[in-house]
Amino acid sequence: MTGQRVNNRVAAPADAVGDRYVRPRGVHPRLDSPDYRSTRLRAPGQPLVPLPQRLTEITGPLFGTDRVTDSDADLTRQHDGEPLGQRIVVRGRVLDGDDRPVPHTLVEIWQANASGRYRHAMDNWPAPIDPNFSGGGRVVTGADGTYEFTTIQPGAYPWGNHPNAWRPAHIHFSLFGRAFTQRLVTQMYFPGDPLLPYDPIYQSTPEAARERLISRFDWDATRPDWALGFAFDIVLRGRAATPTEEPHDD
Repeated sequence: MTGQRVNNRVAAPADAVGDRYVRPRGVHPRLDSPDYRSTRLRAPGQPLVPLPQRLTEITGPLFGTDRVTDSDADLTRQHDGEPLGQRIVVRGRVLDGDDRPVPHTLVEIWQANASGRYRHAMDNWPAPIDPNFSGGGRVVTGADGTYEFTTIQPGAYPWGNHPNAWRPAHIHFSLFGRAFTQRLVTQMYFPGDPLLPYDPIYQSTPEAARERLISRFDWDATRPDWALGFAFDIVLRGRAATPTEEPHDD
C-alpha cells in the first residue's frame, strides 16, 4: 500500500506502525532524580508502556510553515522597544543519529529575561519584568538542518529546590518531528557558568553526556557592535544524542 501526500508531506499507509527506537543508556536523565525534588512526585512508579505510533500520530496534526515568521526568531524585536541585557545569537544544526541534517522541523525556545525572571504569572520572585521581552521564539530549520535565534542572554534565578538554590542561565528548546505528538524538550546552558556544578537538573544528566547541553562560544556568529554568538547543535538519536526530558526506560 502506498502513502498519500498530506500538506506537502507523505502520509503513512493506514496500517503503518512507526519504528520502535530503543533509547541508549547513559545519555538521558532519569525520571526519578532524588536531588531534583519535584521528580519524586512526578516520576512514574510503574514501568513505562511503549505505545506504537500509528497513522494518527505520524501524520497530524501538522503545523504550517506559513505561520512561522522571521520576527518569531528574533526575540529582541517583538515589541516596540528593545529589551535590556546582552544580545546573543544562538545558532546550530538539528541532526539525526547518522549525522544527517533534519530539515523543516519546528524549533521553539523559551527563557527568562536578563534579570532571571519569566513573563509568567507563577514567577513572582522580586526581579524586574522587562516589558519589551516575552521570552519565546520559534523557527523552522532550513534544508541543511540549520536554525538561528537572536535573543537576550538569560539571567540565573532562585527555584526553591534546596536552600540557596539557583538555576544556571539556560534556554529551553522544544523540537517537533513529523507531528505534534513527536516532541523532544531539552535545555541549553552557557560555557563557564559557575552554577552548573550545583544544579540538580544539569547534574541529573549522566556525566558523559552533560557537555552536550553546553553551548560553545561562536566567533563567526558574533555580530560586530551588536551581539555575541553561541553554537548549539542538537542530535536527536544515538549515543551522541542531546540529552532530553522525554520519558525513557533506563
